[in-house]
Amino acid sequence: MPATTRPAGGLAALTAGLTLMTGLTLTACDTTTTATPDATATAPPEATAPPCRTAALTWTLSLLDGNGDGAGAGQGDGRSGARLTAVNKGSGACLFAGYPGLAIHHGKADGIEGAGSGRPAALALPGRAAVTVDLRYTRRGTPGAGTWCVRQHEAAVTAPHDTEGTVVPVTDAHGKPAVLDACGETIAMAPPRRAGAGT
Repeated sequence: MPATTRPAGGLAALTAGLTLMTGLTLTACDTTTTATPDATATAPPEATAPPCRTAALTWTLSLLDGNGDGAGAGQGDGRSGARLTAVNKGSGACLFAGYPGLAIHHGKADGIEGAGSGRPAALALPGRAAVTVDLRYTRRGTPGAGTWCVRQHEAAVTAPHDTEGTVVPVTDAHGKPAVLDACGETIAMAPPRRAGAGT
């Protein structure tokens, strides 16, 4: 029976050798395919879009509660809400990267500015797409509101990283002229988020 045991050992050695060669071949192929990706081919077009500019956006500032005369139901914590919306007027995409500038002034001295926390993700806005920023502020007459208050029917806004601003009228939820009556040093801004196109 020696003739039977010798071929079995030879076959095992041959199988092991083929397995080792196959493993080396697959490893080499795998290394080759992952070492040469084409980054430019996989990058989305929006990643190279130019920054959104203030003048290239259509802005609206709407109160979310109340009737636009400084009175309203609030949101249960004595704070009121508003929404700042910007729509890309162009046909090409632009990048909305960060918080917009927001300032509400009463004359040259008194004023309240918008303030957000952290660094929000950049949002690519195709043509006619919109971005919204929800605002929270303390309404005049709310307990603990203090005396630093501004009552205004318009606000100054600026796109992120832009230096040219524009003035936006304040409207109620129905699009009618309204007044934002806010107290404190800042208006809290939620991170910008994409909204439906054309809104």
